[in-house]
Amino acid sequence: MTKATKTPLKVGIATMEQYKARTIAIAKGEYKPFPDEPKVWFQSLDTLAKVLSKNNRELLALIAETKPASLDELAEKSGRAVSNLSRTLRTMEGYGLVQLEQGPHRRIAPRVDYSGFELAGSFQ
Repeated sequence: MTKATKTPLKVGIATMEQYKARTIAIAKGEYKPFPDEPKVWFQSLDTLAKVLSKNNRELLALIAETKPASLDELAEKSGRAVSNLSRTLRTMEGYGLVQLEQGPHRRIAPRVDYSGFELAGSFQ
Protein backbone atom coordinates (compact mmCIF):
# COMPACT_ATOMS: atom_id res chain seq x y z
CA MET A 1 0.00 0.00 0.00
CA THR A 2 1.45 3.37 -0.97
CA LYS A 3 1.12 6.46 1.14
CA ALA A 4 -0.67 9.38 -0.53
CA THR A 5 1.56 12.38 -1.12
CA LYS A 6 0.37 15.44 0.71
CA THR A 7 0.59 18.78 -1.03
CA PRO A 8 1.37 22.20 0.45
CA LEU A 9 -1.54 24.32 1.66
CA LYS A 10 -1.76 27.54 -0.33
CA VAL A 11 -2.30 30.64 1.78
CA GLY A 12 -2.94 34.21 0.68
CA ILE A 13 -3.16 37.70 2.11
CA ALA A 14 -6.20 39.95 1.68
CA THR A 15 -7.74 42.75 3.68
CA MET A 16 -11.13 42.06 5.22
CA GLU A 17 -12.73 44.26 2.56
CA GLN A 18 -10.98 42.36 -0.26
CA TYR A 19 -11.94 39.01 1.24
CA LYS A 20 -15.59 40.06 1.65
CA ALA A 21 -15.74 41.36 -1.93
CA ARG A 22 -14.24 38.08 -3.21
CA THR A 23 -16.68 36.00 -1.18
CA ILE A 24 -19.68 38.00 -2.42
CA ALA A 25 -18.48 37.75 -6.03
CA ILE A 26 -18.16 33.97 -5.65
CA ALA A 27 -21.63 33.71 -4.07
CA LYS A 28 -23.15 35.76 -6.89
CA GLY A 29 -21.44 33.61 -9.52
CA GLU A 30 -19.43 36.59 -10.76
CA TYR A 31 -16.12 34.98 -9.91
CA LYS A 32 -15.02 31.35 -9.96
CA PRO A 33 -11.82 30.67 -8.02
CA PHE A 34 -9.12 28.75 -9.83
CA PRO A 35 -8.20 25.37 -8.27
CA ASP A 36 -4.69 26.61 -7.46
CA GLU A 37 -5.86 29.68 -5.53
CA PRO A 38 -5.36 29.88 -1.76
CA LYS A 39 -7.90 28.18 0.45
CA VAL A 40 -6.72 30.03 3.56
CA TRP A 41 -6.52 33.82 3.78
CA PHE A 42 -4.79 36.06 6.32
CA GLN A 43 -5.46 39.77 6.74
CA SER A 44 -1.76 40.70 6.89
CA LEU A 45 1.76 39.35 6.92
CA ASP A 46 1.82 40.10 10.66
CA THR A 47 -1.21 37.87 11.26
CA LEU A 48 0.28 35.13 9.10
CA ALA A 49 3.57 35.36 11.01
CA LYS A 50 1.82 35.10 14.39
CA VAL A 51 -0.42 32.17 13.47
CA LEU A 52 2.33 30.34 11.57
CA SER A 53 5.11 31.01 14.05
CA LYS A 54 8.02 28.57 14.17
CA ASN A 55 6.51 26.82 17.23
CA ASN A 56 3.12 26.51 15.55
CA ARG A 57 4.62 25.17 12.31
CA GLU A 58 6.51 22.58 14.37
CA LEU A 59 3.26 21.69 16.13
CA LEU A 60 1.45 21.22 12.81
CA ALA A 61 4.31 19.04 11.53
CA LEU A 62 4.15 16.94 14.71
CA ILE A 63 0.40 16.46 14.23
CA ALA A 64 0.88 15.46 10.59
CA GLU A 65 3.67 13.01 11.43
CA THR A 66 2.27 11.37 14.57
CA LYS A 67 -1.51 11.68 14.13
CA PRO A 68 -2.26 11.95 17.87
CA ALA A 69 -5.52 10.43 19.07
CA SER A 70 -6.16 13.24 21.58
CA LEU A 71 -4.98 16.59 22.89
CA ASP A 72 -3.52 14.76 25.89
CA GLU A 73 -1.38 12.64 23.57
CA LEU A 74 -0.31 15.75 21.63
CA ALA A 75 0.55 17.52 24.90
CA GLU A 76 2.74 14.61 25.90
CA LYS A 77 4.51 14.53 22.52
CA SER A 78 4.93 18.30 22.25
CA GLY A 79 5.69 19.20 25.86
CA ARG A 80 2.97 21.86 25.75
CA ALA A 81 0.06 22.18 28.18
CA VAL A 82 -3.35 20.98 27.02
CA SER A 83 -4.89 24.41 27.73
CA ASN A 84 -2.25 26.09 25.55
CA LEU A 85 -2.74 23.53 22.79
CA SER A 86 -6.50 23.92 22.92
CA ARG A 87 -6.31 27.72 22.41
CA THR A 88 -3.68 27.44 19.68
CA LEU A 89 -5.53 24.70 17.81
CA ARG A 90 -8.88 26.55 17.99
CA THR A 91 -7.20 29.59 16.41
CA MET A 92 -5.65 27.40 13.72
CA GLU A 93 -8.97 25.66 13.15
CA GLY A 94 -10.55 29.08 12.53
CA TYR A 95 -8.09 29.60 9.69
CA GLY A 96 -8.60 26.10 8.31
CA LEU A 97 -5.07 25.00 9.19
CA VAL A 98 -6.10 22.06 11.37
CA GLN A 99 -9.23 19.95 11.77
CA LEU A 100 -10.36 18.93 15.23
CA GLU A 101 -12.16 15.61 14.93
CA GLN A 102 -13.95 13.46 17.45
CA GLY A 103 -11.45 10.75 18.33
CA PRO A 104 -11.73 7.59 20.45
CA HIS A 105 -13.63 7.96 23.73
CA ARG A 106 -15.03 11.36 22.64
CA ARG A 107 -11.60 12.95 22.74
CA ILE A 108 -10.62 15.66 20.30
CA ALA A 109 -8.06 14.51 17.76
CA PRO A 110 -6.22 17.16 15.68
CA ARG A 111 -5.60 16.42 11.99
CA VAL A 112 -3.45 18.05 9.32
CA ASP A 113 -3.78 16.96 5.70
CA TYR A 114 -1.09 18.98 3.92
CA SER A 115 2.71 18.90 3.82
CA GLY A 116 3.59 22.55 4.39
CA PHE A 117 2.67 26.05 3.25
CA GLU A 118 2.98 28.01 0.07
CA LEU A 119 2.32 31.75 0.01
CA ALA A 120 0.33 32.25 -3.18
CA GLY A 121 0.19 36.04 -3.13
CA SER A 122 -2.43 38.59 -2.31
CA PHE A 123 -5.93 39.15 -3.58
CA GLN A 124 -6.32 42.23 -5.76
